[in-house]
Amino acid sequence: MLDDFKSMVNESENIVFFGGAGVSTESGIPDFRSADTGIYNTKNNYEYSPEVILSHTFFMEYTEKFFEFYKSKMIYKDAKANNAHKALARLEKEGKLKGVVTQNIDGLHQMAGSKNVIELHGTIHKNFCIDCNESFDL
Repeated sequence: MLDDFKSMVNESENIVFFGGAGVSTESGIPDFRSADTGIYNTKNNYEYSPEVILSHTFFMEYTEKFFEFYKSKMIYKDAKANNAHKALARLEKEGKLKGVVTQNIDGLHQMAGSKNVIELHGTIHKNFCIDCNESFDL
């Protein structure tokens, strides 16, 4: 089966990768829904669930608490691109991979060298102030 997959990749010139949290867990970033380690399933010190905290309504009503959670649970400054990120970047450099579509917000695909990345949920590396309309890098 792995040989079949390798053969398909070797023969292909128009690959698009669709991925999510599982790609970055090897880099030490927890996913959202895993039973023991997922952000939604681990104990937190907030009186609200992560699903509520990460909502637009919560952000608008409790902006400071939102950013407390965001900084402590969503940003992993020391995370590094892993072998999966690097393999995808290598395929892009070879001209086989045309793009990465990811649900991840961590920027590890770009850290590995991927150029054509669509981040469906945005990125932690670009933040926007709703008061002054300025953008800020992480």
